[in-house]
Amino acid sequence: MKEKLPVLAPYGAVLAADFYLLPLLMRDTGGAMLLMLAVMPLVALVTAVACGLRHGFQPLLPLAAAVLFLPAVFLFYNPSAWVYAPFYGVVVLLGNLLGRAFYRKR
Repeated sequence: MKEKLPVLAPYGAVLAADFYLLPLLMRDTGGAMLLMLAVMPLVALVTAVACGLRHGFQPLLPLAAAVLFLPAVFLFYNPSAWVYAPFYGVVVLLGNLLGRAFYRKR
């Protein structure tokens, strides 16, 4: 498990930027909805697909996505936004599985 953490670090950094930097761009409710329901999941999906393509299935990545999002709930949103944590975990899981489908061992 420890050997997988350095492999996942760049993807975790992108997810962290997704969850903590993009909310700083929210100015109104419409923009917030666009970011939370389209842009942020798309960034998470593309990141997960890239990880799956390069490293195969990584079960820690969806868990990391869900856990990384939880503090953002209290920093940027209200407590009702906690449901997005499993949502992002599922998006990353599906993206990682999609990337894994095209993975070739090097």
